[in-house]
Amino acid sequence: MRKEDCFYLGKIVSKYSFKGEVLVKLDTDEPEVYENMESVFVRLSADNLVPFFIKSCRLHKSSLLRIDFEEVNDEAGADSIMGSELYLPLQLLPKLSGNKFYFHEVIGFSVQDSVHGDIGIITGVNDNTSQALFEIEKVDKELLIPITDEIITEVDRKNKTIYVTTPEGLVDLYLS
Repeated sequence: MRKEDCFYLGKIVSKYSFKGEVLVKLDTDEPEVYENMESVFVRLSADNLVPFFIKSCRLHKSSLLRIDFEEVNDEAGADSIMGSELYLPLQLLPKLSGNKFYFHEVIGFSVQDSVHGDIGIITGVNDNTSQALFEIEKVDKELLIPITDEIITEVDRKNKTIYVTTPEGLVDLYLS
């Protein structure tokens, strides 16, 4: 399975038992959706996703998933996958509607501001900051627009457009 065909589910953050169980910090608002998985892809090297089958998995303290892999039976096995990222195929992502979206889904969407009109095309999402930002390209300029419910007024999937109402002066900072 290629990484491009998958979405990031979470990361193995600690061992749970001497029998090889691990705890995974999930990157989701709805961890309960992933409680009864049968398998996941574990990233063991830069481009190497390996399928791992699951004996059991359940939520642990609401945001962590406790997983018992068929292939991992002891602490040494758990140590060997510690810190690894977990992935699932894109087709397993729950469909979102309304103004909810996945970051990868909106790359290439145009952005229409209520005051400035067309302010560019989304080329990426920066989620390494405390506030996720749209990276928008307009001619030879890059705009950074916060991703918040207050700014996003509509997501039009059919026309690949996101409508926003940006704070006064924000777009002018970039385009003047």
